[in-house]
Amino acid sequence: MGLLAGKTAIITGASKGIGKGIAEVFAQQGANVAFTFLSSVERGQALEEELNAHGANVKGYRSDASKMEDAEALIAQVIEDFGAVDIVINNAGITKDSLLLRMTEEDFNRVIEVNLNSVFNMTKAVQRTFLKQRSGSIVNISSVVGVKGNAGQANYSASKAGIIGFTKSVALELGSRNIRCNAIAPGFIETEMTAVLDEKTVQSWREGIPLKRGGSAEDVANACLFLASDMSAYVSGQVLNVCGGMLT
Repeated sequence: MGLLAGKTAIITGASKGIGKGIAEVFAQQGANVAFTFLSSVERGQALEEELNAHGANVKGYRSDASKMEDAEALIAQVIEDFGAVDIVINNAGITKDSLLLRMTEEDFNRVIEVNLNSVFNMTKAVQRTFLKQRSGSIVNISSVVGVKGNAGQANYSASKAGIIGFTKSVALELGSRNIRCNAIAPGFIETEMTAVLDEKTVQSWREGIPLKRGGSAEDVANACLFLASDMSAYVSGQVLNVCGGMLT
């Protein structure tokens, strides 16, 4: 049956990396999965075909969560296609790293817009549905750099720290209606993005982690599964660090 049998989940930014890992685990656990992609159209279509081939009920949507009208249209379309929404995973995000000295206003604003505004837009858009059904689980993907900061990532750190504050506020506002909101702060997760980096650099990062390895997309997805499912029915407003012990 699976921990998410009969539930419908929306996952933003799921054509690759962590989002793809979440979509795969959720489909295995019996969820109907609606996921979004923006530029990676071919990857999005491939993921939809791959998961449906394994008997899951999965549909991809080209949608930009950083635009409120896209978020509202997505929620309406998913309800039309699947009949309900029970879980929202806000995963869409970008980086535009540079030292503050060189960071442009445009690079700062764009990262805030995509990473932080998209969480507001999706939560705002699904709120009415969740209030009506008096249930819902929202999981926002933050980062360890949103907890501890990182040189060269002032824009990204600010966006991910903002997600944590937003998560805690939403949990307080919507808790009385049985709507839960939590955040996950992944550490160094090895995905397609990190595969292009110099192996020596990556190995030195691994050495600095107590568990001596980078995390996988599945490690984050399993934490997401816990927070999305009824296993965490009494957990709200929390930040779960999935970082191999980097933050203690």
